[in-house]
Amino acid sequence: MRVAVYSIAKDEAKHVQRWADSAYDADHVLLMDTGSTDGTIEAAHDANVAVHERTIKPWRFDTARNTALALVPDHIDYCIALDLDEVLVPGWRDALETAHREGWTRPRYRYTWSWNANGTPGLVYGGDKIHTRHGYVWRHPVHEVITPLVEETQGWVSLQIHHFPDASKSRAQYFPLLRQAVAEDPQDDRNAYYLARELYFHGHTDEAIGEFQRYLALPRATWDAERSKAMRYLAQLQPDQAERWLLKATAEAPHRREPWVDLAQHYHERHAWALSLAAALRALEVTDQPLEYLCEPDAWGARPHDLAAIAAHWLGHGELARFHGEAAVALDPTNPRLVENLTHYMP
Repeated sequence: MRVAVYSIAKDEAKHVQRWADSAYDADHVLLMDTGSTDGTIEAAHDANVAVHERTIKPWRFDTARNTALALVPDHIDYCIALDLDEVLVPGWRDALETAHREGWTRPRYRYTWSWNANGTPGLVYGGDKIHTRHGYVWRHPVHEVITPLVEETQGWVSLQIHHFPDASKSRAQYFPLLRQAVAEDPQDDRNAYYLARELYFHGHTDEAIGEFQRYLALPRATWDAERSKAMRYLAQLQPDQAERWLLKATAEAPHRREPWVDLAQHYHERHAWALSLAAALRALEVTDQPLEYLCEPDAWGARPHDLAAIAAHWLGHGELARFHGEAAVALDPTNPRLVENLTHYMP
């Protein structure tokens, strides 16, 4: 099995050594620099990484990644698209051998995108950026995806990749590139959702409402978890219709915790304790945590137990309040509010 790690980079000198060290067991490590001025190229040379300098104009992430992929030697079996703020967890090569034996074209793996304050994993989902050398191409100006040109086969391996977000890095170019992506393919549900979300983040309320609603009407928009999340965004964007949107979100994805937790929070804020308790308990009935990026850590932490405990307390259900209060503290033992609340829940 021959493996290449490849990446695009600009001004990422501080990450180069950690990234290169994690890829040590690869047969080929390639970095395509797109205009660094901070010593990235020199740091990569020092780390024995093959460096290629390219200028991408106009800038598009898919063009950049396809250019980097074209630089990977033809004899490589698997390509790992590993950004500079990501690392391969030791043991990755042995894990990838499973995919090679099975003949899978795109192995799936555990990807930790963020971390909690105490150092434990935050958002974790299934990664999909390992692929065979031939038969794949990157598409979309931003939020680019690796797309098969041949019939692909997938399977899960025990390989892990950890991401360490760099808050100092500007993402200002994402917004105009997202608009471009939607203009190029208005029927693409993924980019419509991402654009609506970006509009929400930038405070463009009316435009965000329109784009979320357009997304929900797209024929390709069939993933219930993402549709449910869009409805939850609309609940925030249209507070006078929040209950309606949250009920629609739970109906869209009743097997997900997140919409039930949001509904419980909605009723909590209105002191509708019976409804809040019912929604929180319904959330806790969901015990299968999917390995997807829309799986939100707080829905799987103390929050649903906390909401259930508070609602049960105000309804006079002391034993139930105590049970969920203790469960919340067990999941978040350093939270002073949860610990204090527990003293008020009578068994």
